[in-house]
Amino acid sequence: MPILFLTVLIDLIGFGIVIPIMPFLIPDLGGSKIDVALVIVVFSVCAGLVGPLWGQLSDRIGRKPVILICLSGVCLSYILMAFAETLLMVYVARIFAGFMSGNFGVASAYIADITPPQQRARRMGVIGAAFGLGMVIGPFMGGVLAGNDGNFEIPFLTAAAMSALAIIAGFLFLKESLPPQKRAEHAIHHDAQPKQSVFGMLRSSGNTLLVSQYCLHSTGITVVSYLFPLWVADLLGWGPKDVGYVFGIQGLAMAVLQGKLLGPLAEKLGEFRILFVGVSLMAVGFVLAIMAGSQFWMLASFYTVVTGATMCAPILNSITSKRTDPHMIGRMMGTSSAFGAMGRVVGPLIAGLLLAVFGYGAAWAFGLFVAVLFLSWVVMQWRSHGAFEPD
Repeated sequence: MPILFLTVLIDLIGFGIVIPIMPFLIPDLGGSKIDVALVIVVFSVCAGLVGPLWGQLSDRIGRKPVILICLSGVCLSYILMAFAETLLMVYVARIFAGFMSGNFGVASAYIADITPPQQRARRMGVIGAAFGLGMVIGPFMGGVLAGNDGNFEIPFLTAAAMSALAIIAGFLFLKESLPPQKRAEHAIHHDAQPKQSVFGMLRSSGNTLLVSQYCLHSTGITVVSYLFPLWVADLLGWGPKDVGYVFGIQGLAMAVLQGKLLGPLAEKLGEFRILFVGVSLMAVGFVLAIMAGSQFWMLASFYTVVTGATMCAPILNSITSKRTDPHMIGRMMGTSSAFGAMGRVVGPLIAGLLLAVFGYGAAWAFGLFVAVLFLSWVVMQWRSHGAFEPD
């Protein structure tokens, strides 16, 4: 766990460096706010297409090789971004990065391999803390290195260097969680089963609606990540450094919540109640964004939405891993990651269109609509089952 934590942390620092930069880099290259959304979309489409494949490959050849392959691809994509001189080069680099972004689903499968079911919420929270710390250090570094004058080459090269460090740490110290015997068992199981599409697998496992919540969750969080930098730039005159500070503070809160609090709370109160609170906070945060008329309420809305979303992700991973045949865990977690990538397509695309036509109020209202859908499913589960049962 410590080495996996370190590997994921370093990788996500590199990812976080990009966040406060893209809404400012793309206009510098002649792009529009719609291009900002489309760059996010093409990355997410590619990630969604290959997520189940990376997960299935990790079932066959092991988690460690897949993690290292994906890290290598992401490292190369940052180098391409550092030297991008046209909008087309940005698109190419992000498309390639999307195809190589299989790590989070594979890392979740890694945890499921080494953790008994009753401890998975806690350990998924630990990896979520790596995500949170990455979102502290990464956006802060990206904003500071870029500055409000917009020096974008250094942040991307720094992200590439962080990914290279993650590759070295993973290669030297990360132990394989799926030994050859287990991989052979998985291969025999896969070969003995009828060939199924992703949706066939979801139907047969009873996880269709559960995994669909990854799409809603990701849509909500991506609406915030896309809109917030544009929002504060337009209304408050902020630059990359200011946005980096905000994401850094939120990342610190995420790290504490997921690393120290979420696991014990889930064990004491139950995963379902934690999920209900998290989705409710997302909805409240979007209401605050619609009504915000000052800097205080703009920041409050951002922190409320992201805090709620932070509570949801490890819980969804824990529940999904418990409801999956161990022989299929890699493919299932890869599929859930792919559904999350679909949300990262829907979120910025629809929010960007609403922003262009109607303004920020309508774009934030879309986020609220998504949160209400997510919350409706949670409430229906609670009323019909009292717990998470197959859909």
